[in-house]
Amino acid sequence: MFFLCNKTRLITLASSLMVTCALPAMAKDSLTLYTTREPGLIQPLLDAFTKETAIDVNTVYIKDGMLERVKAEGKNSPADLLMTVDAGNLIDLVEAGVTQPVQSEVLTEVIPASLRDKDNQWFGLSMRARVLYAEKSIPLNSITYENLADPQWKGKICIRAGQHPYNTALVAAMIAHDGEAKTEAWLRGVKNNLARKAAGGDRDVARDILGGICDVGLANSYYVGHMKNAKEGTDARQWGDAIKVVQPTFTSGGTHVNITGAAVARNAPHKEQAVKLMEYLVSVPAQQLYAQANYEYPIRKGVPLDATINSAIGEINVDNIPLAEIVKHRKQASQLVDKVGFDQ
Repeated sequence: MFFLCNKTRLITLASSLMVTCALPAMAKDSLTLYTTREPGLIQPLLDAFTKETAIDVNTVYIKDGMLERVKAEGKNSPADLLMTVDAGNLIDLVEAGVTQPVQSEVLTEVIPASLRDKDNQWFGLSMRARVLYAEKSIPLNSITYENLADPQWKGKICIRAGQHPYNTALVAAMIAHDGEAKTEAWLRGVKNNLARKAAGGDRDVARDILGGICDVGLANSYYVGHMKNAKEGTDARQWGDAIKVVQPTFTSGGTHVNITGAAVARNAPHKEQAVKLMEYLVSVPAQQLYAQANYEYPIRKGVPLDATINSAIGEINVDNIPLAEIVKHRKQASQLVDKVGFDQ
């Protein structure tokens, strides 16, 4: 009886040990990614990561309200890595206290200092440039952002709403370069040059150039790839084929860019795995896959561009003002857009 009892206890103990040992192994093989990026855009990258590392990625797509969700979940949040677009959104996560610093030589060596947080709280993973779409016949090969306020462009510019984050980021960058007074004058000049109300989206700029409504317009670089490859349908291909792309620069700098980036969640259950995913996303194979799938610019130097982007735009001269510095001027930028009635 004594033997049977002890045998049963030994079996129970062994079973418990097996379960206990198994749990950490399972935890090491997975991580949870919260992302505002549509799953179709990043899934090929995540699949490649899992294939290489055997770490599964549980992807939670959050179109809006990522910050609010992570804050509400608190210490019980399953999120390991937070991925979103726009440096401003990443900095909002940091300021809300839902991220943590990461020590990674891979990330700091690969990613330019201007495109990551100085305290290693967030990191850029890919870039998109704010470029100029132009009607093909216009003899224009270079231009500054500042020049768009010149009266020569009166009635010739199309652009989406000034309060859209793509444009407030550009205005904030101009404040960082030229100061608030000159930026206000620039906004008034561009508004006076609009061919139509500032509205719609970036692809609508190409559409309206084809339709003869305007000659030029500011838009993001990756839409060129989507349009020319009919990712948005045959109409969009016609829009893309109707334009050429010019790389504007600031008078005292380069071309304005923004990023897709990521930060490790403050309460990440699997921090090590989250860092591994970020490091993988800046590897040469992942950066090349990102460029081909999303028509974005690799953040890692030396990685080939997507063929369509390379042909239509080419390499860009990235502005060297840190994104964190630009984000400091977001509120001023938004106030200036309202002050000049840009969207009215």
